[in-house]
Amino acid sequence: MTEISYDDFEKVEIRVGKVIKVEDFPQARKPAYKLWIDFGDLGVKKSSAQITKLYQKENLTHRLILAVTNFPPRQIADFMSEVLVLGVVLDDGEVVLIQPEKEVPLGQRIF
Repeated sequence: MTEISYDDFEKVEIRVGKVIKVEDFPQARKPAYKLWIDFGDLGVKKSSAQITKLYQKENLTHRLILAVTNFPPRQIADFMSEVLVLGVVLDDGEVVLIQPEKEVPLGQRIF
């Protein structure tokens, strides 16, 4: 593992968002959903998330999530993913979403 400085960590913007829309993403190479996430003053950002095995679309709407908001956008098939939703990757490759345990303001930065 490569050590980084706190200054390096401060460059990564991790913010709280709320999923407001979810669609299937059949064009993705691996099973994924298209997510639209509200980050408050930062607006609504899109993300592709490979979370289809552990999460149903109807259970994702209104869920708080954490995402890196300052990576450059990435084209995935016909969809532009603007943020990286964060999760814990299990040994079998499945992803468990990380979320705040209480309601917090959308767009709030994590330190």
